[in-house]
Amino acid sequence: MNHMEINHSSEPIRLFKSDFLEFFTHIHPAVVVAIWLPVSGYFLALSIVTAPADTAALHIPLGFLAGLFVWTLTEYLVHRFVFHYEPRSEPMKRFFFLFHGVHHAQPQCKTRLVMPPAVSIPGAIVIYLLFSLILGNLLGAPHWIAPVFSGFVLGYLVYDMIHYATHHLPMHGRVMKYLKRYHMLHHFKTPEERYGVSSPLWDFVFGTAPKE
Repeated sequence: MNHMEINHSSEPIRLFKSDFLEFFTHIHPAVVVAIWLPVSGYFLALSIVTAPADTAALHIPLGFLAGLFVWTLTEYLVHRFVFHYEPRSEPMKRFFFLFHGVHHAQPQCKTRLVMPPAVSIPGAIVIYLLFSLILGNLLGAPHWIAPVFSGFVLGYLVYDMIHYATHHLPMHGRVMKYLKRYHMLHHFKTPEERYGVSSPLWDFVFGTAPKE
């Protein structure tokens, strides 16, 4: 099944024959909050405790906001170039279907709307090491790592919660209603456009927002 074929069954598409592996493909959004909100809070607290006194008032809020901003770009790039990558071989098609194709095939499946920890935790480790390399080693500013990573993690958490809400919760307010409609149009009208979920910013920057 490709991502353009919509499965309206209430029974989730099975991805693995093994019940053990299949279990890890389903995740409740509360689990994501329970894991990543403390992580974001820990690194924000760490940034406060370890910050040089003469720069803390400036670099902690700026670093946190920078992390949020970097997340929005990461969200766009991963969604567009990783999740929507079109492989040619059958094994790779199967692999990318596990990542994101199943969500387009069955967009209303409640247990496949947020990222499983088996994927998000290794990804977060890679991002932390990347921040450490760039900010700590290359730029010589290790005190920026914690606030930037804290903001990045919170950005990811907000993205996952907005994604879940756009599919399964009533949205209130102009912004949230706009994001819900924007994402639903990505699913049901323009799957090759509207890659932003928590923000449409980079769609406008990179020309993947609809022209109308």
